[in-house]
Amino acid sequence: MQTILGANGQIATELARELRHTYTGELRLVSRSPRKVNDTDALMAANLLDAEQTLKAVKGSSIVYFTAGLPPDTRVWETQFPTMLKNTLDACRAEGASFAYFDNTYMYPQDARLLTEDAPFAPVGRKGVVRAAMASMVLEEMARGEIPVLIGRAPEFYGPGRTQSFTNALIIDKLQAGKKPRVPVRDDTLRTLIWTPDASRALAVLGNTPDAFGQTWHLPCCDDRPTYKDFVTMASQVWGREPSYGVISRWMLAAAGLFSKPVREIQELLPRYEQDNIFDSTKFKRKFPEFQVTTYSQGLELIRKDFFRQ
Repeated sequence: MQTILGANGQIATELARELRHTYTGELRLVSRSPRKVNDTDALMAANLLDAEQTLKAVKGSSIVYFTAGLPPDTRVWETQFPTMLKNTLDACRAEGASFAYFDNTYMYPQDARLLTEDAPFAPVGRKGVVRAAMASMVLEEMARGEIPVLIGRAPEFYGPGRTQSFTNALIIDKLQAGKKPRVPVRDDTLRTLIWTPDASRALAVLGNTPDAFGQTWHLPCCDDRPTYKDFVTMASQVWGREPSYGVISRWMLAAAGLFSKPVREIQELLPRYEQDNIFDSTKFKRKFPEFQVTTYSQGLELIRKDFFRQ
């Protein structure tokens, strides 16, 4: 039995498809209100803030994937995320299950350095501090050595369906709605974005590769690293539009944050858009050279086709 905690988010949904298609017929999806992705999925409702419910959710699992998310509310992150993760690690240890942790890059320095798996933690803002503490908790479990543990880390998303990211919300969703795209902060810095189905496929590969455990892995991204100007141009061509967009400056976002809590919640992420973001996934590509990474043009075309099929 392989179990996904935090089922029905974009990463978890694609992960469930890949695990069922390639690796296992026994798949359990766990969340407060889980929904089937595959006909054969076993569902379990559980609150990961409850240690007993978490233990029941993990029971009988050979591999547990932690893909749980929370609303972008700093206080909720601080009060709930560490407890959810601790309960999960305790449950995996009690059950002897392998643990695969899906992580983001909030704990990394928000500057233009090359980011490898050895990059230091230097979080900016309270959410970054939470994610650094969680990653450290997983690394401590890895060092403890009682169960196999790995980290799969991804930069900002773009992807099909309800993918939640600045890039989807400000560029792709705008194009699909026939509106003018917007770019956060700057249009001339290099971006590394991960195609969400690639992130999920890669996490499935890692979870089913025994010697991948005991390590941190950057999940595979296309190495073209376009600027947002380049990305909007590509996207506009896919949607048959003339490239045209506006840049939302930091002061504009700061002003909007005076009246909008959701905008205030993203303020700490803005420094990353003032610098090149060079997220390196060479380690994964060397280990798994057969893994096909989706290019940006391929991903955008797939999003357009998916939109018109709906």
